[in-house]
Parts: sequence; structure tokens; C-alpha cells
Amino acid sequence: MLLKQLIRPDNVLCNAHARSKKHCLEILSELLVRSLPGISSDDIFASLIERERLGCTSLDQGVAFPHCRVEDLDTSVAALIKLSEAVEFDSPDGEAVDLVFGLLVPAEVGDEDHANISGIAELLGDNDLRTRLREATSSSDLYEALCA
Repeated sequence: MLLKQLIRPDNVLCNAHARSKKHCLEILSELLVRSLPGISSDDIFASLIERERLGCTSLDQGVAFPHCRVEDLDTSVAALIKLSEAVEFDSPDGEAVDLVFGLLVPAEVGDEDHANISGIAELLGDNDLRTRLREATSSSDLYEALCA
């Protein structure tokens, strides 16, 4: 998995302010559609909310991985948000979330998409990466820390 194929620098936002989990997903939806002409952030937001209803996408330790399937999408697209203040995300460990990695995959999920989901979940579980992401002070620093 090459992160630079999934996420572009303009799909990364550092020090964002979200009032709640729902607001965080709204911000994430807007970031994700930046590179997707013809797909609305409202549709992505609705899909992310529906996915959250199936089960919380928090990975513990202050990290969430909202992801969903999207019709008319040819390839996976990702976004990353570092929140200025953590928000409650219904995490199993009870910890609020300050790092949110979003992923859109095609409606017909293939082997590569499954591998990307597994790889990202594993990557986000890396303590050193989480530390680097939390130390980032700008969106460009955050992107570089993720892709390093």
C-alpha cells in the first residue's frame, strides 16, 4: 500500500476544530470529496454516518478510522484530520479521538481495497506514527509525518 496513492496533501487538515463526532465526520466528508468531482460531501457524510451506525470506527488510543463504500468510485481515496481538541467518538477504550483517518472505497470492494483497509488499520496502530502525527503543527507537516 502506497499512502501517497490514497491521500493527497490537500486531503490533510491539521488543527481542525470539531464540536462533536458528527461535526468531525462533516469536516472529513468535505476533505474526501476535494478530489472527487461529481460526488457530494452530503452523500459521503450520510454514508459515513450509516457506517458508524454499524459499529464505531474508533481504533482506540485517540484514533478513528471512518470508512465506507461509495458508488461510482473507481479507486480508494483517503483524508486525515488532526483535531485541535479531541472529541468523544464512542471509543471502546473510552478515550476521545484527535486523529481521524477517513477512507472511501469503491462499492465493489476488491482485494486491493481490503488490503488497504487492513494496512491502514495496522499503520494507525503504530505508536511511533501516532506520536509523529500528534507532533505535526501544520497540514504539510502532518502529511509528511503520515507518508514518511
